[in-house]
Amino acid sequence: MGKIVYLMGKSSTGKDTIYKHLIKDNEIKLHTIVPYTTRPIRAGETDGVEYFFTDEAGFLKLKEEGRLIEDRAYNTCLGLWRYFTVNDSQIDLENKNYIMIGTLESYNKTKEFFGQEKLVPVMIELDDGIRLQRALDREKAQDKPKYHELCRRFLADAEDFSEEKIKDAQILKRFFNNDLQQCLAEIMLYLKEQL
Repeated sequence: MGKIVYLMGKSSTGKDTIYKHLIKDNEIKLHTIVPYTTRPIRAGETDGVEYFFTDEAGFLKLKEEGRLIEDRAYNTCLGLWRYFTVNDSQIDLENKNYIMIGTLESYNKTKEFFGQEKLVPVMIELDDGIRLQRALDREKAQDKPKYHELCRRFLADAEDFSEEKIKDAQILKRFFNNDLQQCLAEIMLYLKEQL
């Protein structure tokens, strides 16, 4: 029986980098579940790799069909952006282990859908100053940087990942990404125990 490793943490904690390392590891063999979004594609992203990019009509169609596992909506400086996971042909928990990246809110909704025993939470943390610099560097590399949206996300993280919400989600173990290799080694040991 498979499980879903659920990576989460505030923006710019290194979740994407850790995700890429974990999916390459042949020892734990994690399969990907590509989420969906209505936000615009960023430079360097590919449809169907980081996300399936769709629009509001596409989201509403999937919702009407009852295929949503979880969904979140953000009123950004650039309009409404949705992020969601779809119960589609990507997921086979009878035979495979998976990895996903999401928020604490999406973790809770996914846990409700599949059951707590099917999810392995991996909370990534990092100093706020380092996170902010990473986010700024990433945004500068975009064709059209959206600094106001970066700031909105950064400030929203404080509420979205409050200690109270982390406790309510029953997240008992956290991984500090001050040193990538050490963080990855700690996560691997944890996953070998959980999977």
